[in-house]
Amino acid sequence: MNVLVIGRGGREHSLIQKFAESPQVEQIFVAPGNAGMEKQATRLPIQETDQDELVAFAKENQINLTIVGPENPLLDGLVDRFMEADLQVFGPTKDAALIEGSKHFAKQLMKKYDIPTADYQAFTDASQAKEYIHEHGAPIVVKADGLAAGKGVVVAETVETACEAVDDMLLAGQFGEASREIVVEEFLQGTEFSLMAFVKGKQVYPMVTAQDHKRAFDGDQGPNTGGMGAFAPATHIPWDDYDYAVESILQRTASALAAEGRSFTGILYAGLIQTPAGPKVIEFNARFGDPETQVVMPLLANDLAQVITDVLEDKDPNLTWFEQACAGVVVASAGYPGDYQKGVRLPQWSEQGVFSTHAGTENDGDGYITSGGRVLLVGAVAPVLETALTSVYQSLTCFDHHEGFFYRKDIGRSFETKS
Repeated sequence: MNVLVIGRGGREHSLIQKFAESPQVEQIFVAPGNAGMEKQATRLPIQETDQDELVAFAKENQINLTIVGPENPLLDGLVDRFMEADLQVFGPTKDAALIEGSKHFAKQLMKKYDIPTADYQAFTDASQAKEYIHEHGAPIVVKADGLAAGKGVVVAETVETACEAVDDMLLAGQFGEASREIVVEEFLQGTEFSLMAFVKGKQVYPMVTAQDHKRAFDGDQGPNTGGMGAFAPATHIPWDDYDYAVESILQRTASALAAEGRSFTGILYAGLIQTPAGPKVIEFNARFGDPETQVVMPLLANDLAQVITDVLEDKDPNLTWFEQACAGVVVASAGYPGDYQKGVRLPQWSEQGVFSTHAGTENDGDGYITSGGRVLLVGAVAPVLETALTSVYQSLTCFDHHEGFFYRKDIGRSFETKS
C-alpha cells in the first residue's frame, strides 16, 4: 500500500509515524510535510491547496490511500476532487466539512437534531450583537463563524470585552471572511475534553478521550492557541459521560449530517465540555485534532491503515487501545500565537523514553530551525500519566534558557478549563 498524507504539522507527523508501523504500508508520501517527517516519508513540493497536482501525483504514483490532515483543503473540496478521480481518500466532502467551516451551520444542526450545546445567536450586525450581549451579560463567548486557525474565539469576562470582540470581528474584519458573521453564545463552566471518531455515514467508531490545553501560558492564561499540549485518555471523565457523548453527540451528529444530505466520512472531532447537565458541544472539527492526535495515536493498538480500510469498506475496525497514558507538550516559538521569528536553531533535546512529532521545522545542516509557531511536540507513553509527564519534562529542559522558545509547565496538571 502506498499512502499519501496531506499536511505539514504535528498531526500529520503523528499519522505518518502510525502508518510507518503498518506491514501493509510500503511507501509514505507527504505534501508538503516538514523536516522531521523525512525519516519515514518522502516529502513532496506540493502545497495542500494544489488540487490538480495532488490528484495527478496520486494517479501517477499508484497511491492506494490518501488522508487529508488540515481543515482548509477539506473545505476547499479536495476530497471531492479525489473522489471524482476515482481515488481512495479518507476525509469528508466539502458539504460535510461545513460542520467545522461554519459555527452557525453547526449550531443550527445541533438545535434541529437536539444535540447538546450552549445557547447562542448568530449576527452580522454589530449593534444587534452588542444588544444581545448587554441583555445576557458576561461572561459570554464571541466566535468568528469561519475558520480562524483556532484563534477566533474570545471568552469575555466582561460586557466591554465582548463588545470589543464584536467590533474587532465584524467591523475591523479581524479574521477576514471568517468573521463576516459571528456566533455569540452562552458561557459554560466545566472540564473540557476532546472525543474523536472514525466515521462513515451513520457508522461511528469512537477513540479514547483526550484533553487539549489551548491557552498559551500556565494556569490556562493568555490567548487561545492551536493547542499547547494534551494527554490521553482523560480518565477524569466518567464512563457514563463518555457513553452519553458517543450516543447523543457523535452518533446523533453523524446521523444528522446523513439526513441533511451531507453524509460524513473521515474523522469527526467533538470538542466537549462536561457540565452539570452532561457533556455539551463547544465545537466540531472535520478532521483529526492537533495536538490530540499526537497523544491518541500512540495508544491505538490497531494498524491504522487497516482501520481506515475497514471503515471505508463498511467493516467494524474493532478498535483496541493500550491501557496506558500518553502525554505531549508543545514547544512553541516565542511570541506565538502572535508574531514570532523564524529560522531559530533548535537545541538538541533528549529523546530517551520519549517521541517527537514535528510541526514547524526545517533542516539546517545537522539540526533543525523553526518555520512555524508551534515547533514540535515531545510526548511519552507510560502506565500512568504522571510518569509520562516526568519523561517529557525531563526531555524539554534544554529549552528552558533559550529565549526563542517557550512551553507550558502544567500540561496534564490543569484540568479545570472554561469555554
